[in-house]
Amino acid sequence: MTLRFLGGAATSLLAVVAALVVGTTGALAYQSGTIGYDISFPQCATTYPTSTGPVRNPTPPGVPTTTLPSRFAGPAPVALPQRTGVAVARLVSPSVRASSRGFGIVGVDSGNPFISSTNPGNPCLADEYAHSPNPSLYVNTGYHPTYTDANHTTADCAAKSGNVSGSAAQQAAWAVGCSEAEKDLAYVTAQGIVNRGGWWLDVETSNSWCGQHGVSCDLSFNQYSIQGVIDTLLATGGSPVGIYSNKTQWSTIVGTNTVHGQTADWYATGTSSAAAATPYCASSFSFTGDPVKLAQFVNGVDFDVAC
Repeated sequence: MTLRFLGGAATSLLAVVAALVVGTTGALAYQSGTIGYDISFPQCATTYPTSTGPVRNPTPPGVPTTTLPSRFAGPAPVALPQRTGVAVARLVSPSVRASSRGFGIVGVDSGNPFISSTNPGNPCLADEYAHSPNPSLYVNTGYHPTYTDANHTTADCAAKSGNVSGSAAQQAAWAVGCSEAEKDLAYVTAQGIVNRGGWWLDVETSNSWCGQHGVSCDLSFNQYSIQGVIDTLLATGGSPVGIYSNKTQWSTIVGTNTVHGQTADWYATGTSSAAAATPYCASSFSFTGDPVKLAQFVNGVDFDVAC
């Protein structure tokens, strides 16, 4: 997912709420046709205006249409009716417009699959999550053979991986994903987010994977790593898990292998409007076999239309 900021310098910052941040009971449930946003990188200068309302054309004026790589190429734009929802606030104000009809997806790990002292988590996660309507969480994933070392893989996940069916190397890959999830869970808990409105896993070729960026290893290790993330998140709290990718990137990363336990796809369309993104809601665009719940489009910032 592209890292984009919502705007310039903020006029004010709301303090992080002292109470526990509560999510939503409608986890990964969205009203069809509504527009939401995703924050894939910390945007701690975000403000939240008290006067909010729906907008029909969620494109910030003065922001040029983003040119996207050809790997995102899809069907020709189709004119479809739109419902109104939330959108990133316009002009100079780096605001997120909150509406009960919309939704927000907030990044946890600042674009890195492992949270650590050198790659800290989103420092304003609690604030962004608390002020996002119908919020859910977004985490980066990845696999590299070096991630199997003790600096990345936790002792707990290494021990649990012995119960996973597969070769020793595949078990180690599962432990990598498990460890990514454990670090995300620990950080989210430390931020006071106890009722999580679901998890979205970023699975795209810009991350570290076997077969990408000069990394030579079996694609099944990617599969096992992703499965380790899913299994660990589902085992802690029971919030549902979905996957952000598209058909091209997904097949490049996992090949013909499959993962289990996730319940939804979030499609990276590479388009620049809700009308152009909506056709990707069709079942033919599912890359995991699960329903496509969201279709992302980009116009200066990241927007999503609910399927």
